[in-house]
Amino acid sequence: MLLTILQIDNVVIKSAGGGMNLIDFELDTYDYLTFLILVLIIVAFFYAMITVGGLPGKLAEKRNHPHAESVKLGGWIGLFTVFPWIHALIWAYHDSLTVDIRKHPSDGEPLREGDNPQAADSGPGPATPVQASPVQAPSGEASNAPSGDGAGA
Repeated sequence: MLLTILQIDNVVIKSAGGGMNLIDFELDTYDYLTFLILVLIIVAFFYAMITVGGLPGKLAEKRNHPHAESVKLGGWIGLFTVFPWIHALIWAYHDSLTVDIRKHPSDGEPLREGDNPQAADSGPGPATPVQASPVQAPSGEASNAPSGDGAGA
């Protein structure tokens, strides 16, 4: 059997046969437990990074944000630089000012609460003021909606 002894910087490495032993002691249970814990920490780190990186995009999709794909990309791109990630997180909660004209009622339908009446008005001419009509309560009585004559209740 071939025995090789190599000394580098006061470290003696002994080799028997074809392989080279890099440590001069046997691994015991605590060493393997340490390796297992190290692997679990690495896996947990990557799991946390994937969860945190996708958080702004998931929030934007859940809230039906019109720019959900952009928020998702901003979350992933800004993951390691922190400030763009914070911006993407805030953007996911921000209500966009984009008006989607496909979701407005047609000319014959009444406006729902929260709809912008000027956005529903189409045509190149000047915008005409929209008179608010009283909203009927379920019992058939008129609600306390302003009548539009300027007199307060």
